Amino acid sequence: MFQIFGVPSQALFAQLMLGLVNGSFYALLSLGLAVIFGMLNVINFAHGAQYMLGAFTAFFLLQYLGLDYWWALLIAPIVVGISGMIIERLFLQWIANLDHLYGLLLTFGLALIIEGVFRNFFGSSGLPYTVPPALQGGRNLGFMFLPNYRAWVVVFSLVVCLITWFLIERTKLVSYLRAATENPTLVRAFGINVPRLITLTYGVGVGLAALAGVMAAPITNVSPQMGANLIIVVFAVVVIGGMGSIMGAIVTGFGLGLIEGLTKVYYPEAANTAIFVIMAIVLLVRPAGLFGRRA
Repeated sequence: MFQIFGVPSQALFAQLMLGLVNGSFYALLSLGLAVIFGMLNVINFAHGAQYMLGAFTAFFLLQYLGLDYWWALLIAPIVVGISGMIIERLFLQWIANLDHLYGLLLTFGLALIIEGVFRNFFGSSGLPYTVPPALQGGRNLGFMFLPNYRAWVVVFSLVVCLITWFLIERTKLVSYLRAATENPTLVRAFGINVPRLITLTYGVGVGLAALAGVMAAPITNVSPQMGANLIIVVFAVVVIGGMGSIMGAIVTGFGLGLIEGLTKVYYPEAANTAIFVIMAIVLLVRPAGLFGRRA
């Protein structure tokens, strides 16, 4: 076993792998936030609760319907996405033209309600969710042991992020949506149902959070608090990448996951604050974020 800057290679690469896994969740969650804010100008503070709903949906599917992880990857984003569309229709559409603060306060209140209901029924302790048999075990690469499930999480989340980026940045759909948010009257004149388009976009952003929740379920316990513990970090990732920037959310999510992993190896005391220090520096140097554009 060789050492890198005084640290055994296995320990270093293990922490880098853990950082990539965390970065996968940061990227998926911040991508959903970026889609919702960039397209709808809504700061969705309920994103952490919707991430938790994805994990609980996977748990319910397995516990009560016998549908395993692979079914949950398909069904949970759809179910939670539909619940998000209902929230948009019932609440968010009425504050669409108001200050961002109203959306933040509303979604923050919804997050507290959702988490409170689940904590009342399931408590604060986590519920187990097993790794699917096809992804159990791992591979010895010589310089580290690579768990199959963690490798799957990194690869699958990267593929989802890139597909989402392509659909948003390289298709006409985003042009319609941006036009709908800036001049809805003109877009309606072309026969496009603007409210439906906005509702679907919010559902897609929420569905990405639910997908991340399903992927996190076998790694962390399914708990009502799992989203609350993560959402602050994810908002920091979005701010660093640039509010509304799709590629910024992806690159910053994975990049900060790696930085967090390196910090745990070389300076563990700063692991929980490294991302926020970086956020402060970025805001001082480039207030719009690394990939953001000035208003």
